[in-house]
Amino acid sequence: MIDIKFLRENPDVVKQNIKNKFQDHKLPLVDEVIALDIENRKTIQEANDLRSEKNKCSKMIGALMAQGKKEDAEQMKKKVAESSARLAELEKLEPEYEEKIRKIMMVIPNIIDPSVPIGKDDSENVEVQRFGEPVVPNFDIPYHTEIMENFDGVDMDAAGRVSGNGFYYLMGDIARLHEAVLAYARDFMIERGFTFCIPPFMIHGNVVEGVMSQTDMDAMMYKIEGEDLYLIGTSEHSMIGKFIDQILPETALPQTLTSYSPCFRKEKGAHGIEERGVYRIHQFEKQEMIVVCKPEDSMDWYEKMWRWSVELFRSMDIPVRQLECCSGDLADLKVKSCDIEAWSPRQQKYFEVCSCSNLGDAQARRLKIRVKGADGRTYLPHTLNNTVVAPPRMLIAFLENNLQSDGTVLIPKAIQHYMGGKDKLIPKNK
Repeated sequence: MIDIKFLRENPDVVKQNIKNKFQDHKLPLVDEVIALDIENRKTIQEANDLRSEKNKCSKMIGALMAQGKKEDAEQMKKKVAESSARLAELEKLEPEYEEKIRKIMMVIPNIIDPSVPIGKDDSENVEVQRFGEPVVPNFDIPYHTEIMENFDGVDMDAAGRVSGNGFYYLMGDIARLHEAVLAYARDFMIERGFTFCIPPFMIHGNVVEGVMSQTDMDAMMYKIEGEDLYLIGTSEHSMIGKFIDQILPETALPQTLTSYSPCFRKEKGAHGIEERGVYRIHQFEKQEMIVVCKPEDSMDWYEKMWRWSVELFRSMDIPVRQLECCSGDLADLKVKSCDIEAWSPRQQKYFEVCSCSNLGDAQARRLKIRVKGADGRTYLPHTLNNTVVAPPRMLIAFLENNLQSDGTVLIPKAIQHYMGGKDKLIPKNK
């Protein structure tokens, strides 16, 4: 959410930003909110003038009564009563205008960074660079669930009977590998100075509204029936929500947290054949990183955060690339975002495993997170988030890139400790 003052002073910039995001249907909202803002400020000014006039009249009534001028005092009382009635009308209008303005401002997209490439959708995202050599082995690589089944590592049928489509049982070595990757990712971030956190897995509606757009909320979030609680789609939501309505001392910045959580997502829409198995599911676990920092530091943190994702995946012998998200692929709150995609030897293409985003001060403004500077003034911090690792998708990349022709899967040195010293997995059903 952008600052109403910025929109008031730069309507053409806001409109061009909307065009750059290919959301032309939102263009009328700019003029609408400007008109509402004008009326709201007129209302506030008239109310303030009436309050001032009432105070003066009240003092004059006392003076007139003291002088025995009862008739004049009564006339003044009538004037005060009229002012009070009008003031009551205005005081009712103020919150109505403010709520209308707030709702529109929540829909108008954040101003994207000038470096963001202009494009309509994810098909126009831009590859920036690659890390590691993508390899296509000289043997066929089975679909990821088939690899897992060779280790008695997954049961989709049982999960379907218990929970329906989009769920899974992980078993044995595959389940252990899943947890090993999470534990490694946790320690990886702790070693980089982040504080480990296990956050709430359910959050109030005002927190959801503070961290994401209504469109994303409707597409993703599961609501607890009869309660003001939502299951988190990512721990970023509750991690940023931790600071709601808080004034942080500047000395407390940056806040750098890494969190473990299960995640729950509706994942609406048709899914292609490559998105079956454990690729697109309703429940998964993830290690996340978030940063709350000074505005001038946010782009430096953005650069560090996505590079850590690259480092993590390369330490597990997985080739990756950085993909810059174009304007039309950015969620409304985001200033800049990139995906880290892992190489799939089976598909011979890359697929998304991490997403790093700088949201500027949008979340802080919505959640009323402020920082008190050394000069005593308060300002809005910037917030950033990035996936450290989400094992279901990460497992696909891991198994495909470390699979050997004999069906074994090599365990990179980085996570052998978390696998009880194993250097490879041996299939049971090959």
